[in-house]
Amino acid sequence: MKNTKTTIIAIVAVALTIGALWLTNRAVTPKQATWDDVLVEGKNGNYQIIKTQDLADLYQKDAGSLLLVDTRQEWEYRTGHLKGAVNFPMEPTAWARWRKASALEKFLGPDKNRILVFY
Repeated sequence: MKNTKTTIIAIVAVALTIGALWLTNRAVTPKQATWDDVLVEGKNGNYQIIKTQDLADLYQKDAGSLLLVDTRQEWEYRTGHLKGAVNFPMEPTAWARWRKASALEKFLGPDKNRILVFY
Protein backbone atom coordinates (compact mmCIF):
# COMPACT_ATOMS: atom_id res chain seq x y z
CA MET A 1 0.00 0.00 0.00
CA LYS A 2 2.84 2.38 0.92
CA ASN A 3 4.66 1.63 -2.36
CA THR A 4 1.47 2.35 -4.34
CA LYS A 5 1.05 5.79 -2.74
CA THR A 6 4.71 6.62 -3.31
CA THR A 7 4.46 5.53 -6.95
CA ILE A 8 1.32 7.62 -7.54
CA ILE A 9 2.91 10.67 -5.93
CA ALA A 10 6.04 10.21 -8.06
CA ILE A 11 3.99 9.88 -11.27
CA VAL A 12 1.96 13.01 -10.41
CA ALA A 13 5.17 14.93 -9.64
CA VAL A 14 6.74 13.88 -12.94
CA ALA A 15 3.56 14.77 -14.85
CA LEU A 16 3.40 18.21 -13.22
CA THR A 17 7.07 18.83 -13.96
CA ILE A 18 6.67 17.84 -17.61
CA GLY A 19 3.55 20.01 -17.91
CA ALA A 20 5.27 23.02 -16.35
CA LEU A 21 8.32 22.64 -18.61
CA TRP A 22 6.12 22.29 -21.68
CA LEU A 23 4.12 25.41 -20.83
CA THR A 24 7.12 27.59 -19.98
CA ASN A 25 9.31 26.59 -22.93
CA ARG A 26 6.84 27.13 -25.75
CA ALA A 27 7.80 29.73 -28.33
CA VAL A 28 5.59 32.78 -28.16
CA THR A 29 5.21 34.91 -31.25
CA PRO A 30 4.61 38.54 -30.36
CA LYS A 31 1.46 40.09 -31.75
CA GLN A 32 2.09 42.42 -34.67
CA ALA A 33 1.30 45.96 -33.52
CA THR A 34 -1.40 47.85 -35.38
CA TRP A 35 -1.57 51.60 -35.83
CA ASP A 36 -4.32 51.70 -33.19
CA ASP A 37 -1.95 49.98 -30.74
CA VAL A 38 0.67 52.63 -31.50
CA LEU A 39 -1.81 55.45 -30.86
CA VAL A 40 -2.93 53.93 -27.55
CA GLU A 41 0.64 53.39 -26.37
CA GLY A 42 1.60 56.91 -27.39
CA LYS A 43 -1.37 58.38 -25.54
CA ASN A 44 -0.63 56.32 -22.41
CA GLY A 45 2.99 57.49 -22.44
CA ASN A 46 2.05 61.16 -23.03
CA TYR A 47 3.85 61.17 -26.36
CA GLN A 48 3.21 63.42 -29.31
CA ILE A 49 3.11 61.20 -32.40
CA ILE A 50 4.60 62.53 -35.61
CA LYS A 51 5.32 61.03 -39.00
CA THR A 52 8.78 60.02 -40.12
CA GLN A 53 8.93 62.88 -42.65
CA ASP A 54 8.20 65.41 -39.89
CA LEU A 55 11.10 63.97 -37.88
CA ALA A 56 13.33 64.21 -40.94
CA ASP A 57 12.44 67.89 -41.26
CA LEU A 58 13.22 68.53 -37.57
CA TYR A 59 16.46 66.58 -37.87
CA GLN A 60 17.59 68.57 -40.91
CA LYS A 61 16.78 71.88 -39.21
CA ASP A 62 18.62 71.25 -35.93
CA ALA A 63 19.72 67.69 -35.16
CA GLY A 64 21.57 68.82 -32.02
CA SER A 65 18.36 69.86 -30.29
CA LEU A 66 16.85 66.38 -30.57
CA LEU A 67 17.35 63.45 -28.22
CA LEU A 68 16.99 60.45 -30.48
CA VAL A 69 16.61 57.14 -28.66
CA ASP A 70 17.01 53.97 -30.71
CA THR A 71 15.29 51.10 -28.87
CA ARG A 72 16.52 48.36 -31.19
CA GLN A 73 18.91 45.71 -29.90
CA GLU A 74 22.55 46.73 -29.60
CA TRP A 75 23.66 44.69 -32.62
CA GLU A 76 20.95 46.36 -34.74
CA TYR A 77 22.07 49.78 -33.53
CA ARG A 78 25.68 48.98 -34.47
CA THR A 79 24.62 48.13 -38.03
CA GLY A 80 23.44 51.71 -38.55
CA HIS A 81 21.55 54.50 -36.83
CA LEU A 82 20.86 58.21 -37.11
CA LYS A 83 23.80 60.41 -36.20
CA GLY A 84 23.49 61.47 -32.58
CA ALA A 85 21.04 58.70 -31.62
CA VAL A 86 21.66 56.88 -28.35
CA ASN A 87 20.88 53.22 -27.86
CA PHE A 88 18.44 51.99 -25.21
CA PRO A 89 17.86 48.36 -26.19
CA MET A 90 14.40 47.03 -25.48
CA GLU A 91 12.76 43.83 -26.72
CA PRO A 92 9.53 44.41 -28.67
CA THR A 93 7.27 42.76 -26.10
CA ALA A 94 4.81 44.19 -23.60
CA TRP A 95 6.71 42.51 -20.76
CA ALA A 96 10.00 44.15 -21.79
CA ARG A 97 8.38 47.57 -22.15
CA TRP A 98 6.75 47.24 -18.73
CA ARG A 99 9.98 45.98 -17.14
CA LYS A 100 12.11 48.80 -18.56
CA ALA A 101 9.57 51.64 -18.32
CA SER A 102 11.05 53.21 -15.20
CA ALA A 103 14.62 52.92 -16.50
CA LEU A 104 13.58 54.59 -19.76
CA GLU A 105 11.78 57.32 -17.80
CA LYS A 106 14.98 58.04 -15.84
CA PHE A 107 17.02 57.91 -19.04
CA LEU A 108 14.78 60.44 -20.79
CA GLY A 109 14.44 62.77 -17.82
CA PRO A 110 11.52 64.97 -16.79
CA ASP A 111 10.81 66.48 -20.22
CA LYS A 112 7.08 66.17 -20.90
CA ASN A 113 7.42 67.21 -24.53
CA ARG A 114 8.33 63.76 -25.81
CA ILE A 115 7.76 62.68 -29.36
CA LEU A 116 7.21 59.07 -30.33
CA VAL A 117 8.19 58.26 -33.92
CA PHE A 118 7.40 55.05 -35.75
CA TYR A 119 8.78 54.10 -39.13
